[in-house]
Amino acid sequence: MTDAEPSVSRSRSGAALRIAAVIPCFNEALAIAQVIEGFRAALPEAEIHVFDNNSSDDTAAVARAAGAIVTHVASPGKGNVVRRMFADVEADVYVMVDGDATYDTGAARRLIDRLVEGNLDMVVGNRVDDGQDALTYRKGHRFGNRLLTGAVVQLFGGGLTDMLSGYRVFSRRYAKSFPALSRGFEIETELTVHALELRMPYAEESTAYSTRPEGSHSKLSTYRDGWRILKAICKLFVSERPLQFFSIIAAVLVLASVALAVPLLMTYMHTGLVPRLPTAVLSTGSMLAAMLSFVCGIVMHTVTLGRQEAKRLCYLSIPGVRDRTAQ
Repeated sequence: MTDAEPSVSRSRSGAALRIAAVIPCFNEALAIAQVIEGFRAALPEAEIHVFDNNSSDDTAAVARAAGAIVTHVASPGKGNVVRRMFADVEADVYVMVDGDATYDTGAARRLIDRLVEGNLDMVVGNRVDDGQDALTYRKGHRFGNRLLTGAVVQLFGGGLTDMLSGYRVFSRRYAKSFPALSRGFEIETELTVHALELRMPYAEESTAYSTRPEGSHSKLSTYRDGWRILKAICKLFVSERPLQFFSIIAAVLVLASVALAVPLLMTYMHTGLVPRLPTAVLSTGSMLAAMLSFVCGIVMHTVTLGRQEAKRLCYLSIPGVRDRTAQ
């Protein structure tokens, strides 16, 4: 390869990897051309796909004029867009980035190389801003990110520091084994938990994070979307860790039952009577509910193991990015 030839990512077999840049967009006419041009420069061999999510401006027309393959997604929400991306696009490596021109497209090659060299399934672009503009990465968003990322780490493990980053690189086996159930901005949470629950190899790479182009506005609502992400974390905890969830409920009910029963037992030992029958019934009911909750946790845990095994088998049926052979 001469100095003038562009770098091309390859598998261990030596075959050139099929790379797709997939860009979710909603009203990003002011920024999308810049993102496409950035990918053209950083990844000249990549197919660039723009998924327009019912934009009311000229996002689709601008993206098409810039040379991207444009797909219209009628169902609103970033989660619905990601579902279409992974279903419609065929590639060995997927580079997903928001179409707001805040992420460094020039870092794409570095993220892909990290994915290929480590035979990983996901590389997350950890956002680092220059600190010159407080609106680039607002304090509310920064605090919420730390809070929500910390919650996921505590519940599901892992060591991610920027779970809500919109800049990620995926292997084909990740993309084709991901069910994509979320509808909105909570999709980043689902993307993270999917990797953690299947114990996929992943990594983080620091990437520059900059201000939006003048006139462009963020679609993220700090409180509304933060609440939706928190609800998504709770739902994923119930569906992926049901034994822990129902055991916590059972423990609370057992404590309540014992707290109600102890005074009754002391009275009975002194008088031989149980004068507060409703309290005794409530204590008994609470203990029975605790037992039922624990049994539900065991049953749901068995179902969850079956689901995880099915997803794992689907994942294992697809070659890793480093082992792909020429078709």
